[in-house]
Amino acid sequence: MKLAKPILLSTAIAGILASPAAAALSATATTELNLRSGPGPEYQIEGVIPGDAEVEVTGCLEEAEWCEVTHEGVSGWAYSAYLTTPVEDEPVVLYQRPAEVQIDTVTYDKTEGQGVAAGLGAGWGAAIGSLAIGGPAAIAAGALIGAATGAAAQVEQETVTYIQTNPVEPVYLDGEVAVGAGIPEQVELYTVPDSDYTYVNVNRQPVVVDPENRRIVQVIR
Repeated sequence: MKLAKPILLSTAIAGILASPAAAALSATATTELNLRSGPGPEYQIEGVIPGDAEVEVTGCLEEAEWCEVTHEGVSGWAYSAYLTTPVEDEPVVLYQRPAEVQIDTVTYDKTEGQGVAAGLGAGWGAAIGSLAIGGPAAIAAGALIGAATGAAAQVEQETVTYIQTNPVEPVYLDGEVAVGAGIPEQVELYTVPDSDYTYVNVNRQPVVVDPENRRIVQVIR
């Protein structure tokens, strides 16, 4: 009888050790997406997640806009409107924080100046609006990104060169600079001679914009 308790305890411990670890949540980037040092567009870019690339999601902030992720061994923060995970073989946008998906909640200590991009932190209080999310349902289905990718492929090098050699003052907007994101109406778009596209500098990142729908078709890095 004296041996029963240790044996049962050992069996319980063995069961715990043998149980599989909870699978980490994986997600897919629906477009080329910045990997930042903190949860916000004011934080410096540590890398770029390619479109269709998979990331491991550690968790998201309570409001779900930004998630802590790891891509190819590099950890950082990505905007959840452009991350999807499959639910019953259908992609679901993390930004919507669906009830069917178990997403851990994480926090971030916004120590002043920590990881903030050079020259961005000081002017960030002047943010004049938000980038429009590129339509979560369309992005999840791949329709918008497919169209945007096709548009980006048609942007001529002369247009890109003109934008690079004719810089404009940046505007500061909440959200993430990504193909498919919409530019608010109050933001001035700049023309490119002999081109169907316009451009603007968002959060110190030049972008090519389709003036008809004010959507970003290419991010110039």
